[in-house]
Amino acid sequence: MPRSLADLVAQHLVASGRFLDDDPELAYQHARVARRLAARLGGVREAVAITAYLAEHYDEALTEFRAVRRMTGNHEVLAMMADCERALGRPDKALALTKDKHVHDLSEPTQIELLIVAAGARRDMGQNAAAVQMLDVPELTKRTKADWLPRLRYAYADALEAVGRTDDALVWFHRAAGVDGDGTTGAAERAAQLEGLEFTDLDEDDTVVNDEYFEDEYADEADADEDEDADEADGGTDEVDVDEVDVDEVDVDEVDVDEVDVDEVDVVDAADDADGVDVAGAAEAELVAGDEDADDADSDVAAGSAVAERDDAEANSGDEAGGGAGVKGGGE
Repeated sequence: MPRSLADLVAQHLVASGRFLDDDPELAYQHARVARRLAARLGGVREAVAITAYLAEHYDEALTEFRAVRRMTGNHEVLAMMADCERALGRPDKALALTKDKHVHDLSEPTQIELLIVAAGARRDMGQNAAAVQMLDVPELTKRTKADWLPRLRYAYADALEAVGRTDDALVWFHRAAGVDGDGTTGAAERAAQLEGLEFTDLDEDDTVVNDEYFEDEYADEADADEDEDADEADGGTDEVDVDEVDVDEVDVDEVDVDEVDVDEVDVVDAADDADGVDVAGAAEAELVAGDEDADDADSDVAAGSAVAERDDAEANSGDEAGGGAGVKGGGE
């Protein structure tokens, strides 16, 4: 095959795989283009078969699966072939594929899928009890995270409900939901239906109230944060250690009493915080000292007045003595 042709085929196969989950029909169309360019490649035919199966083109898918088995010897497609037969309304042919000589060579996941398809074919034929019997296998209780486990348990629960064993069906729907992390089987919904519960989808209008509730909650949290910050700011003044204040460094002469705003002064009971400092005693001592200074000043003033009066008295006595002598001499 020329390199340019091989590149073109590869591009279509890549595109087919890219759209396989989201748009099976588009994936199928890309695979068909690749088959037209390289119909003899087993990988290309398998891509066409799988995309046709997912896009529900069961006739073409069955034809391509047969070609894959013939060209590649890959028998892992047996489960999908049986499902195609069932989808085409031929459950008997689907059951015939379960007796293929290569069934025992299949991997465990493919064998389980083939078993599920066969049980579905039995139910299509009205053989519900036979379907329950087919699905009652040890793998139901196997401890594994394989993708087939929730599907097997769901199929078994569905078959139990079909034969009227509702209680057992409820148990197995719950067990299927327990291992179906993605909820692909819908087992949880089936269990809820059996229990009389209903699932309700929320509209956009139903979420408005919730949004308003959360907005109020966030506002309350913001207010709480602001209050906490305010409390921390107020509490910061309580951390002042009185012992660290050096009173000797304060120059009283530099304090302008007129500039002090009494309303801004935060009166703090420092007597409880200061170690060994008796503020009231110090104030009383200052008052006593002030009174003593005042008494001393009054004593000084009194003493000065007494001295002045004594000096005046002596001066008056001298004047009187001198005046008397002059008169006496003049008289003589």
